[in-house]
Amino acid sequence: MQVDSVDFRNPFFDVIYELGAKDNNVVFLTADTDAWGLKKFQEEFPDRIYNLGVAEQNMVTVAAGLALCGKKVFIYAMIPFVSMRCYEQIKVNICHMRLPVTIIGLCTGLDLAMDGPGLHGVMDVGAMRMISGLTIFNPSDPITAAASAEIAYTQELPAYIRLHKGATPPLYDKDTDFAGGFSVIKDGSDLCIAATGIMVHQALNIAKELSQHSINAGVIDVFRLKPINEKNLINAVQSYKKIVTVEENSIVGGLGSIISEMLTDNQLHIPLKRIAIKDEICLDYGDKDWLHKKYGIDSETIIRIIFDWMNT
Repeated sequence: MQVDSVDFRNPFFDVIYELGAKDNNVVFLTADTDAWGLKKFQEEFPDRIYNLGVAEQNMVTVAAGLALCGKKVFIYAMIPFVSMRCYEQIKVNICHMRLPVTIIGLCTGLDLAMDGPGLHGVMDVGAMRMISGLTIFNPSDPITAAASAEIAYTQELPAYIRLHKGATPPLYDKDTDFAGGFSVIKDGSDLCIAATGIMVHQALNIAKELSQHSINAGVIDVFRLKPINEKNLINAVQSYKKIVTVEENSIVGGLGSIISEMLTDNQLHIPLKRIAIKDEICLDYGDKDWLHKKYGIDSETIIRIIFDWMNT
């Protein structure tokens, strides 16, 4: 049965609305970034949503002040602007004081492919991972996107949610428990493909293609990048012969680095291949599929890399 694709933002902002309906302390701040999914919140709670304009650093400071007054604050802007432009404010004003502010970064990876490197969301994971006390979610489908909003609200700690702009089919049922931070969505034996964000869909397609060539590949969706569920993730990967990480982020500091650190720290001698965007500034323009091919994170290239690696 064909399952309809859904824009990540719609179920995500539906949860924000539901939280706002039951908790008068929920406040939403945006830096001149909008979404259709926010309309209901705007109409029902006009005194709890504020557009602070193109002033992201000020937005973070305002969020910290509101949180100190007992508010549960969500802030929203494009990934490069709400993360790296606001790095010092997030580190000191929010995370040092462990305030319940959820940072929503829109347009993961190469979502804004035609808008140039200034708007590519490919460098934030490594940077944000270094901030102590910050939980990082990278949802893979509309269901995990909605769940991340609920979990961030419930934990009452700083959180960063990377939100894909676009529609994908759901991978999970609505009643799935996401507390573990990752999910084994396909079992295998020869190769483990660990993926995050929208690349999980690509990982499933790659595993299906590999099965036609007698490679039994499992797929793990790591939707919480920090804190990593190290103990359970080790149990999930330790029986595999090899591991490949697939992500639409810089190869520096992302999922590949996380898995590499985990294997090294626990003395697990499993060969690892990291597939991600090269450590360089993308100055070329094209649609997302074109850039994926250019940077070698399209399915065809990944399958070729895996074939060559499995045969070494």
